[in-house]
Amino acid sequence: MDFPDLAEVKAYDLGQPYFTGMPHYPTHPPFLYSLTKKHGDIIYGEGTTAAADAIALGTHVGTHIDALSHFSCNGIFFGNRRVEHSYEHGMAELGVDTIAPIVRRGVILDIAGLEGKDALPEDFEVRPAHLSQASKVELRPGDVVMIRTGWGQFFADSKRYINNTAAPGPGIEGARWLSSRRVFAAGSDTVVFEKTPNPAMPVHVHLLVESGIHIIEVLNLEEVARDGIQEFLFVAAPMNIRGATGAPLRPLAFPLPFNSWLSTKR
Repeated sequence: MDFPDLAEVKAYDLGQPYFTGMPHYPTHPPFLYSLTKKHGDIIYGEGTTAAADAIALGTHVGTHIDALSHFSCNGIFFGNRRVEHSYEHGMAELGVDTIAPIVRRGVILDIAGLEGKDALPEDFEVRPAHLSQASKVELRPGDVVMIRTGWGQFFADSKRYINNTAAPGPGIEGARWLSSRRVFAAGSDTVVFEKTPNPAMPVHVHLLVESGIHIIEVLNLEEVARDGIQEFLFVAAPMNIRGATGAPLRPLAFPLPFNSWLSTKR
C-alpha cells in the first residue's frame, strides 16, 4: 500500500493548551507566561516591529510524559539500578532525553463511555475488568494505551480538575493488567495516572520502576472519543531536556488510513 495522502487524514490533538492559571499538580510549579516585548517597543525600520514572549513551567505540568527516572523505590530505579543525579545536572541515566520520538499504535480505552457517564466519579478505580471490557481492539506489545475518564472536559476549571488531587484512575491491579500486555506507555486525561490520593503511588512505581513503562498525563481525549475512534497512529516527541525526569508533550492521533498502512509494514 502506498503512503496515505496526508491531506485526507484528520489529526486529533491529544494535548491540553497552556495558559496562565492552568491546572497543575500542587507539588509542581505553575505555568507562567508574559510578553517580553510588545509591538511598537522597538522600531526596526520602515515601521517593522516584533513581539516576543517568555514562559516558565515544570516538566510535569500540562500534557507531559514521565521519564523512567521520575520515580524510584528504596533508592532503586528501573533495571534494578541506582542513578546518580544532582540539582545542577539532573539524572545521569533514564532522563527524558533518552526517549526517542514516539511513532506507535495508539489505543483509547473509554472507561467513562463504558460506564455510561460523561465523567467518572472521583473515587472510581479502573480495574482489569473495565479495561478488558473497554478493549474493542486487541492490544499489542509496544502500544500507547490511554484511559479516558472524562476529566479532560474539566481542564478549563483548575479547581474542579485538580480537586485536591482526588481523581479516578487505575489501581495496582489495573496497572498490572497494562504491564502484562507490554505496552510502551500508558496515560489518561487526569493530572495523575492512578486513582488518587494514594501516598505510595503504587501505579507509578509498578509502571516506571518495575516495568519500564512510560506514563503520559493530562491528555485531552474528548474529541477522539466523541468520534468513536479507538486505534490510530500516535505521534509525539518530548522536549529534549538533558537529564530531566519528564517533559511537555504534544501528542497527535491519526486514524485510518494510517493504521491500514502500518499493518502492511509489520
